[in-house]
Amino acid sequence: MTNLILIGLGLHDENGISLQGLEEAKKATYVFAEFYTSYMPAIKISNLEKLLGKQIKILSRKEVEEYTQENILVHAKKYPCVFLTPGDPNIATTHIDLRLRAENEGIRTSIIHSASISSAIAGATGLQNYKFGRTVTIPFKSTSISEIPYENIFENKSRGLHTLALLDINSESRLFMSIPEGLTIIIEIEERLRKRCTTRNTLAIGVARLGSPDASVKAGTIENLLRFNWGDPPHCIVFPGKLHFMEIEALKILCKADPELFEI
Repeated sequence: MTNLILIGLGLHDENGISLQGLEEAKKATYVFAEFYTSYMPAIKISNLEKLLGKQIKILSRKEVEEYTQENILVHAKKYPCVFLTPGDPNIATTHIDLRLRAENEGIRTSIIHSASISSAIAGATGLQNYKFGRTVTIPFKSTSISEIPYENIFENKSRGLHTLALLDINSESRLFMSIPEGLTIIIEIEERLRKRCTTRNTLAIGVARLGSPDASVKAGTIENLLRFNWGDPPHCIVFPGKLHFMEIEALKILCKADPELFEI
């Protein structure tokens, strides 16, 4: 029997877990979970525990990354264990590291996938999945602003590729970067580097609460997206590259883009 199964919970609430994931979690002796790599706005641990019929031990980042042995692996060596994560377990580097450490200690592992922002974004926007380049994360401001996200957006655009920009979160402090905050940071870098990659007239797509009943997807100029009311987190941004005519139609219909944006 597999000793450690990593199971994705999806995007929004406890109902995002697959039937396969639910059945495997019910059979586990120990069920662990983390909620620091992503934000699930409507997750209710009590409801999830009722679905599984057992208690869930929620672990902090430090407990997973620095004390994996004591918190997870010591149990997985003897009993079937499950590790629940937001989205898809293999998307976050932390989870890959956990799986490798388990395998190196002779603990058999497997993955039960679920929806993640990376897999859902193409369907939500109507953009073609194979045309997405490197995903970037826009971090909170510190003493200086990182230019790396901007440079990656520029590189993707130079190749005609779209960019998914994830926005920073601090789950312990309940801080979630908003779309206007992320765009403001990118504009500041644009005004410094002046590569005309993300000006205020550049087309972008804002996505809020993907996977929820009140998800919001809106395409427009950065200037317009800065003024839009995005509501509660989580938020992310897409910077499109070269657009196919079908993608343009999708942006008009699915993302409510102004048709005048695409007139030559």
